[in-house]
Amino acid sequence: MNFPCVFPIKVMGANHDDFESLVVEIIRKHAPITTDGGITSRLSRGGRFISITVHINAEGQDQVDRIYQELSAHERVLMML
Repeated sequence: MNFPCVFPIKVMGANHDDFESLVVEIIRKHAPITTDGGITSRLSRGGRFISITVHINAEGQDQVDRIYQELSAHERVLMML
């Protein structure tokens, strides 16, 4: 992967009103969110779960690793891609 680049981070969790803002808050600590693609969300078929995709301006692998580490440590995050 060549940095800097636009990098998508997909995070899944239970569908609660504040899940998207939680994910965005964590990611914004580490990287700016792009205006192209920005933030999208999608509910599961039954509506119990939500996936949030956030496109960031990634400067390096260390930065991406820090984002994944903080997200994976949060108890409300079920999975990341």
